[in-house]
Amino acid sequence: LVTVFYGSNGKSNPVSMENKVEHQDKNQITYDIHLPSDLGMLYKVRLGLQSLENSVSQLSLHHFKMQNTSTLDTFSLTINKILPFSLNGDRWIEFPVEWPLKEALSVVTYHLTVFSRNILSERNLVHMTACIYGTHGDTGDRSLLWSLQNVQQGEDHESFLVIVDAVELGELDKVVLLISSKTDCKLDVKKLHLKEAVKEHPIYVFEVNEAFFVDANKPEIQREIPVSFVIRGDKQKNDIDNSLHKKGSQTRNLTEYTIKVYTGDKRGAGTDANVHIILFGDEDKSEVFQLSQSLEHQDPFERGKVDTFKIKTKKLGSLHSIEIGHDGKGF
Repeated sequence: LVTVFYGSNGKSNPVSMENKVEHQDKNQITYDIHLPSDLGMLYKVRLGLQSLENSVSQLSLHHFKMQNTSTLDTFSLTINKILPFSLNGDRWIEFPVEWPLKEALSVVTYHLTVFSRNILSERNLVHMTACIYGTHGDTGDRSLLWSLQNVQQGEDHESFLVIVDAVELGELDKVVLLISSKTDCKLDVKKLHLKEAVKEHPIYVFEVNEAFFVDANKPEIQREIPVSFVIRGDKQKNDIDNSLHKKGSQTRNLTEYTIKVYTGDKRGAGTDANVHIILFGDEDKSEVFQLSQSLEHQDPFERGKVDTFKIKTKKLGSLHSIEIGHDGKGF
């Protein structure tokens, strides 16, 4: 059993429950866990089974209780779920943490539609997961091929729906695919569509357009796919559906922006924190960009310096505002 804790300043490494048993009854185990002090306020917990290779047994989780031993604040939740959901199924569950006087996030069902060419014919030999990232954290690696719905197959294309339950992620940013196989094969992935199950929009579109040559004797393939564009309404949906027939970079329709940041010359003006920016236009808004790769300086945002950054994003129209900020880390 592995636990990942999410706080306002980041997330913990996976905490293995092995060798951490402090007290055990017939149906209850208590663990003593020391988390990094800089995680901030905990807002989410993910529970899962680290490996299914050596065992196909199932774990029945009934109740979860957590107490901060310094403040004695306590959170408890009735779960009543079994992991994994099936032999090759999703082996993770996650839930928001609600503290006194602190509003909690909600659990959301996401619909992830995969558009591909030949994955379905290889699905019994292929292991494929996706980790979805947003402004409120990530889902961890979730299996894509264990429970498929709305399967559609044509001569040279196919699509299928994967359902992922997760604590709400906010604005979606990227998807990381992990692909491995028991045999040598070629997997052709076209794109991913991602949205909340109860909403028609927004639909986050991740263009992949890549053939993955999987070697059974080599490590798994990892690909990080940033969001290509967001369909936010019926008119924009029609425009984008029409544009999907175009090839290559035309579908992305990316615009490059040059951003110059002038750090003040007063004492303490610089920062070591992680700085981000969002651009807002009259047609759309950009994803969240981390301003980390300065063209001038290896260590950006030093007192009295000017840093230049280049970013590429979808068509935003005329810019009317920006959001710029940092995560408060460092000096």
